[in-house]
Amino acid sequence: MNHYDIIIIGTGAGGGTLAYRLAPTGKKILILERGDFLPKEVQNWDPWAVAKGRYKTPEMWKDKEGNSFSPYQHYWVGGNTKMYGGALLRLRESDFEQVYHYDGISPAWPLKYDDFEPYYTEAEYLYHTRGQRGVDPTEPPATKPYPQPPLPFEPRMQEVNNLVKKQGYNPVPIPLAVKLPEGADKVHLTLYDGYPDPTGSKADSHSIGIAGALEYPNVTLLTNRKAMRIETDGTGHIAKQVIVDHNGVMETFSADIIVVSCGAINSAALLLRSKNDIHPDGLANSSGLVGRNLMIHNNGVVLAYSEKENPSAFQKAFLIPDFYHNADDSKYPLGAIQLMGKADPLLLTDALGDELQSNGKNLEYYANHIIDFFITAEDLPFVNNRVIAKENGSIQICYHQNNLEAYNRLKQKLINIMDKVAEMDGVGGTTKYFGFKLGSGGVTHQTGTCRFGTNPLTSVLDLNCKAHDLDNLYVVDTSFFPSCGAVNPSLTAMANALRVGDHLIERMNMNSAVEMMVNSDSENWVG
Repeated sequence: MNHYDIIIIGTGAGGGTLAYRLAPTGKKILILERGDFLPKEVQNWDPWAVAKGRYKTPEMWKDKEGNSFSPYQHYWVGGNTKMYGGALLRLRESDFEQVYHYDGISPAWPLKYDDFEPYYTEAEYLYHTRGQRGVDPTEPPATKPYPQPPLPFEPRMQEVNNLVKKQGYNPVPIPLAVKLPEGADKVHLTLYDGYPDPTGSKADSHSIGIAGALEYPNVTLLTNRKAMRIETDGTGHIAKQVIVDHNGVMETFSADIIVVSCGAINSAALLLRSKNDIHPDGLANSSGLVGRNLMIHNNGVVLAYSEKENPSAFQKAFLIPDFYHNADDSKYPLGAIQLMGKADPLLLTDALGDELQSNGKNLEYYANHIIDFFITAEDLPFVNNRVIAKENGSIQICYHQNNLEAYNRLKQKLINIMDKVAEMDGVGGTTKYFGFKLGSGGVTHQTGTCRFGTNPLTSVLDLNCKAHDLDNLYVVDTSFFPSCGAVNPSLTAMANALRVGDHLIERMNMNSAVEMMVNSDSENWVG
């Protein structure tokens, strides 16, 4: 059996960042990843290859009715960050407090924004975030400016930005994780949002976190290892070893500390699969809350068509934060509007539907006349929105949509804004809108399945993201969220990984000091 000081299961935003933080300690660290390195190949930037799921997992999950669906889930070194759009946004100060919504209450966090702020700043610098302070009225306070200025907007995006601003709104640059090549003062980005990046410009948890950790000889990465279960010692209080499937062969690895960082859905499934006689409902699940309170955001794609051409190659420019806390006709929060990368051909075909057949204009024409938006409204943590791990290893997502009033109002706000943009462009009356709301398969923003807190009856993890029920088991990904706000969760996962990393370093240093004292006392006694 191979024994380590620490095992980290998963290489996404949480696991990859944690590995980076812990690598300089000199501790013997094993990182387990169920996928492999994503290959650099011509298909990386082939819209049809990506659209057809070349890099997405082929596994199928079940929805609440038991119907199979293909989740937007990626198993590579770097996890889902290999395909993310690199939008690194902080949760707002209000997100850490109790907030009333159309469908209920978003609960307060046991820690507040100030507890995360220094780690947000550090994560922004670690992931080369490009942005601008002081222009977003909803942005929380920060101790430092962004490490780099925002990328320049392409001409059409700058034009739309100005027209939105003329309406009295506050479009601001999306903070983006973009690492310039060595010696370069700019980078040409095209297919970035939802695509692998063979250039290395996208600062993801592979290129930053894992690559940085592997510079240390005490760190080992093993790929193609799917964690099947975690076993405990006879007391049930110590997580002892991880059983993994390596291409059909079972392997066992043990460690003093085991960290689960598989993503909110797979982390919950792993804990549920790890049930034993002492933990009959799953590991760390005395509260019955492992897998529950799943949140995936109310996300949707809105494609604004106009006769005005949009030749932008890199469209991911600005966000509109003005409706995050409320609106002129809503006392409740609505959410955030962001530009997204250009829709892939299959998404565009599905969104346009019969429109493609109605006037003889082809897909390329529409692609060149559409501005693509991604809208996010908060969904709320309901106990019956949950992950179920089946005996055969499959996953079922029992998810019921909520807070749709906020989503629908936010969508209408965007339509109103873009209608006025079309009028200002001089093409009024020609604007059309296509798109759809993401369903259970859109799990890129998954959070909440192992919430943290101070009460073991109402939370799975303590404030350091250690399982209440076990002395050495941690969950360090987006599982710990008590609520999800309405911004991308990646930066919060990275910041929290740095925070928990500091706790683990302190814990290991204390343990080492105790061991030294014990050994010293033993030597003195023998002498």
